[in-house]
Amino acid sequence: MAKLPEFNSIQNENILQAVLKDKFAKIAFWVLVCLYLFVFLASFISPYSKEYSNRNKSYCPPSKIYIINEKSKLSFPYTYNYIRYFDKENFETKYIEDRTQKYKVKYFAKGEKYKLWGMIPLKRHFYDVDKGGELYLLGTDINGRDNFSRLLYGGQISLTIGFLALLVSFPLGMLYGGISGYLGGKTDFIMMRMAEAIMSIPSFYLLIILASILPANMTSTQRFALIVVILALIGWAGFSRVVRGMVLSIKKKEFVTASEAMGASNMRTIIYHILPQTLSYVIVAMTLSVPSYILSESGLSFLGLGIQQPDASWGNMLKEAQEFINIISRPWLLTPGFLIFVAVLSFNVIGDTIRDALDPNSKER
Repeated sequence: MAKLPEFNSIQNENILQAVLKDKFAKIAFWVLVCLYLFVFLASFISPYSKEYSNRNKSYCPPSKIYIINEKSKLSFPYTYNYIRYFDKENFETKYIEDRTQKYKVKYFAKGEKYKLWGMIPLKRHFYDVDKGGELYLLGTDINGRDNFSRLLYGGQISLTIGFLALLVSFPLGMLYGGISGYLGGKTDFIMMRMAEAIMSIPSFYLLIILASILPANMTSTQRFALIVVILALIGWAGFSRVVRGMVLSIKKKEFVTASEAMGASNMRTIIYHILPQTLSYVIVAMTLSVPSYILSESGLSFLGLGIQQPDASWGNMLKEAQEFINIISRPWLLTPGFLIFVAVLSFNVIGDTIRDALDPNSKER
């Protein structure tokens, strides 16, 4: 049997090494590492639970942390609570610090018992304040919920939905494109026309339609799972066409002919001999596809068709910032949009770097 060609996803260097050698890709890589580490440890880092809400502190500004006391000396970190009052002259609610009582900021302190990812019980938190104190690093939303805690919990949905969708769409697209390209003829014609029909439908509008018909009484977990499936079913068609084109050239290679001569079935030849040769493209495509899934979920949640309140995602948190008055007077509500921008940009930078590493000729085009 002819010798199989070496897997072409490694050309003189490891993919991770290629990413870390590029200055911008290295920064993007560590930014993503930090983001995923923060959201993975959300229950440990966040001072409040998912259910926390203080209606008396609606749109409370970010808390200020002080380390210099009244005598101009360094001291332990402390903060003050905010007092809410109504400004009759301007007809608006405002907050001022209550300077009569300090609240010490404590690290690795005992607090309420939360569970990491709902499984591992935690007895301590990264930081907390003295009893009676309130610490809102990024202020609160309209319902008095801590934005910093919700950013961490919301990131668990916004940053993982892309990878979960890939687990469905890419195996389906690879297998579909592999079968179409390898069998050829009428089978190829029919399968590609079906894929093109799906591609011709405006994906985001289809996504809105499918999400809008989901039952209103669904839990956020069920809605999250169905959104993953919807995103996956929309994204596989275009990917399968590219794989099919690659298979058309790969199936003429000697190692495929040798596999057929030894009596291997069509499916075995496709799965074990042809599709592995497309993995260099697949790795790049997967990296560049994650941002589109993040944006799709955020767009759905922003429109009220994705993850529903009170559960958080970066999309439905950003919805509050669509009001002009919030953008001007409460800029901390724009933080989810900034994190979406950073995550999407980081994935695109890493994807471009991986593409250049796997295909050095792309730099010359």
